[in-house]
Amino acid sequence: MNDWLEVTVETSDAQMEDLAARLTMNGAEGLVLENETDFRTFLEQNRQYWDYVDDALMERMKGVARIKFYVTDDADGKAQMAQALRGIDNPVSTAALKEEDWAYSWQKYYQPMAVGERLYIVPEWERGKSVPGGRTAVYLNPGLTFGTGSHASTQLCLTLLEGAINQGDKVLDLGCGSGILSIAALNLGASRAAGVDIDPKAVDVAYENAGLNGIDRDRYTVRAGDVLSDKSLVEELAQAGPYEVVLANIVADVIIPLSAGVGAFLAPGGTFLCSGIIDTRADEVQAALERNGLKITKRLEKDGWCALAAALPLPGTVVALKGQ
Repeated sequence: MNDWLEVTVETSDAQMEDLAARLTMNGAEGLVLENETDFRTFLEQNRQYWDYVDDALMERMKGVARIKFYVTDDADGKAQMAQALRGIDNPVSTAALKEEDWAYSWQKYYQPMAVGERLYIVPEWERGKSVPGGRTAVYLNPGLTFGTGSHASTQLCLTLLEGAINQGDKVLDLGCGSGILSIAALNLGASRAAGVDIDPKAVDVAYENAGLNGIDRDRYTVRAGDVLSDKSLVEELAQAGPYEVVLANIVADVIIPLSAGVGAFLAPGGTFLCSGIIDTRADEVQAALERNGLKITKRLEKDGWCALAAALPLPGTVVALKGQ
């Protein structure tokens, strides 16, 4: 098993392309170009694949403009590095890497995390370590391409969830992504859960994370589709209900139209928990929920994000519309 050297050449956005060309002409292979602008563009273009970006990673990318390449950590590799850097005056640094670092060095950025009063989100490789007393572990694989609970919107939704779940509840997770919310609900005592996501990749991801928590498919069902446009999917989910808790950690532009139909999924007296709402649009979302017959029972805010809990009144209950 070979050891490697990671060679980092500092540059600027303006000089990056010219520097990359010179390194290539000098024989450097497998160049990795890193700068903050491209990183943010990549995140924006692929935002459907996660619900957060690690804050520490964002900080490390701030102002970055650099090129990396890799050589073996031996005489041949060092000679290759010297040739690649010939005539280049930019600041250079090297870091030794073990073979296994290629796959697992990122794991140090994910640590167990307490959320709310009862939950403890744990990367799957930390399984076996002690869980704080009074907390329920939720095991996830953060190497997958969906959220892991670090984003404020997910934490807010988890906090609302732990106060809403009762033993034996049925739960529906709209926009389930990694499955973190519905899996947490099952670990907190829900009897069954269903998840749905517009991205087909979420199905395997959520099932894999459910497996890490010992949750079988007879208790947890995940589907791909759009509940705003797929009537057959809506009928399938509704027939499997009603649900005591419905979750939607999405965005305001989806929650608002969703609020008109969420009553078809909820059991009377059930709770709709929604998050992923930028605080500047929270009043707009709240008004839509109230307009569609739901009563706001709790509102939480954190780091510019908002989450709302709303109840579907029991039959015979009078709900005053906003402004009345």
